[in-house]
Amino acid sequence: MSSVDTGMKAPDFELPATTEEKIKLSDKLQQGPVLLLFYPLDWSPVCTEEMCSIRDGFNEYKDLGIQVLGISVDSIFSHKAFAEKLGIAFPLLSDFNKDVCREYGAFHDEVLGLKGIAKRAAFIIDSGGTVQYRWVSDDPGTMPDLQAIKGEIAQLQ
Repeated sequence: MSSVDTGMKAPDFELPATTEEKIKLSDKLQQGPVLLLFYPLDWSPVCTEEMCSIRDGFNEYKDLGIQVLGISVDSIFSHKAFAEKLGIAFPLLSDFNKDVCREYGAFHDEVLGLKGIAKRAAFIIDSGGTVQYRWVSDDPGTMPDLQAIKGEIAQLQ
């Protein structure tokens, strides 16, 4: 399993957001920097808390000029129901085949008896495609420090 670190070029990917829409990282980067948030599973308590925290502060992220993308191994159908129920306005991408999680080093072979889910991780990628911030947790119960992430995003300005 490879791993992406700060200072590296972020690997490009294209993942489905809906049945009709796929999102390509390189296309998003043409519009500005991106915050990638890998999370284990839709509907789990900590993932719900994390995504709702991002949702509640979404305007702050937009004001900082960054686009937010959530990624897990759940299906586009699970993401759609999760986003609708919680009112999440940013794209949730399905890495159902687990390729992107592995490439970014944000993959659990097994955790809590579950095989092949994303680790909780955050990557800030500048508009040039370089990783400026990396945080990956082996503990699915640990939330990223969203204040630290906002501070890192502010430094991109």
